[in-house]
Amino acid sequence: MTVNLRNEPIISVAVMDRQPSVAGRFHGTFSGHGLTLGAGQFSARPGPGAVILSDGTGREVARSPLIRLRAAPRSFFDLFNVTIGRQFHWERKEEQRFLGDLVLRSREDGTVVVINEIPVETYLESVIASEMSASAPGEFLKVHAVLSRSWVLAALERRRGPGGESYEAPKAVGDEGEVIRWYEREDHDLFDVCADDHCQRYQGITKISSGEAQQAVRETRGMAITYGDEVCDARYSKACGGLTEEFQSAWGDTPVPYLVSIVDGPVPHRPVTTEAEAARWCLSRPAAYCDMRDPTILEKVLPAFDQETEDFFRWKVEYPRGELEEIVREKSGCDLGRLKEIVPLARGPSGRISRLRMVGSLMNVVVGKELEIRRWLARTHLYSSAFIVRVTRGPGGEAERFAFHGAGWGHGVGLCQIGAAMMAAGGSSAEEILRHYFPRTVRERVY
Repeated sequence: MTVNLRNEPIISVAVMDRQPSVAGRFHGTFSGHGLTLGAGQFSARPGPGAVILSDGTGREVARSPLIRLRAAPRSFFDLFNVTIGRQFHWERKEEQRFLGDLVLRSREDGTVVVINEIPVETYLESVIASEMSASAPGEFLKVHAVLSRSWVLAALERRRGPGGESYEAPKAVGDEGEVIRWYEREDHDLFDVCADDHCQRYQGITKISSGEAQQAVRETRGMAITYGDEVCDARYSKACGGLTEEFQSAWGDTPVPYLVSIVDGPVPHRPVTTEAEAARWCLSRPAAYCDMRDPTILEKVLPAFDQETEDFFRWKVEYPRGELEEIVREKSGCDLGRLKEIVPLARGPSGRISRLRMVGSLMNVVVGKELEIRRWLARTHLYSSAFIVRVTRGPGGEAERFAFHGAGWGHGVGLCQIGAAMMAAGGSSAEEILRHYFPRTVRERVY
């Protein structure tokens, strides 16, 4: 991507996907397919090769594989029962409100996808208010606006540019087989990005409770971080745990020069290179910006549902062997038999495991990368893959309990959101925070 775009892009965001039916409410006027719809409820369901749109009385008003309804000025729409935090420990449903156009598309599997088409800058106002609290420090909100804009522009270039995106298929599972998988936008075939944590949180205008997020977007309009002649694929997660992670621990094997491990704190820390160092790291509490335990400060930084996540800087999860075996069977589709050992094979500098061997009485399997490991070892997800395993064994030496002692919340690559917010609260400027987390990048206006 060149760093000089002519115009602000329009983005298509899947708010709901693979739904058996959807419902919502129009406020104002929406038009398309030869009809004009005023205020009132609507619903949509799949039909043979089409989406069937009905009004609030249940009367069918349109039937087509793709229905695009354009919003008149000052019009908006609600969607009911939108899932947020899908498969994470904070998953729930909400009613959400959106500006922009509404697109309904049918899928071959007989489901419906609901897409919001909207200018990037308007999209970002929602992202910033959805990812973090609008009461967070203003310099931090500006940082997030720049990074979220950078990420989505880079994503649009990969999707719409020559050749599009490519993804490696997971390796086959067998005796001592491997499942190496990471998640980008491999199933985003009908839209640019989704609205959940898989891409960026986008919860419409519902979460914009004050003007701070909008002001941060306006003040940074068109601004992104760049490296060479490309907009940066800027990544971020909630809390790195004291050291951020390298790109290749969570995604593709090719290093990204600006997504490297940096110290998230006022004093230096050595990278984690051995299992002994991983144990010291995960069982200690090093000085770090993201080690924030004051609930009054966290209330100003995190959205309400994120505040329910406690002890994210250092944490512990423990399972009886039988329960963990059940979780692994459910998540992996593999029956390992009696679980004997869990052995880290490769770690990144933050201590996050990218390859993990699980040894069972029936079979062994190696799993990676970072997110897949977290999914296999919890009903939802472990907070991160920066952990050590402590095994309690019975008199005969058989494993009875597995305890995971971990560090951080999320993949840890790029910006540490809580750490950056604490830097801003301490007086650091947006420029200083961006230089700290994204070395060798330049902030510039790209449209």
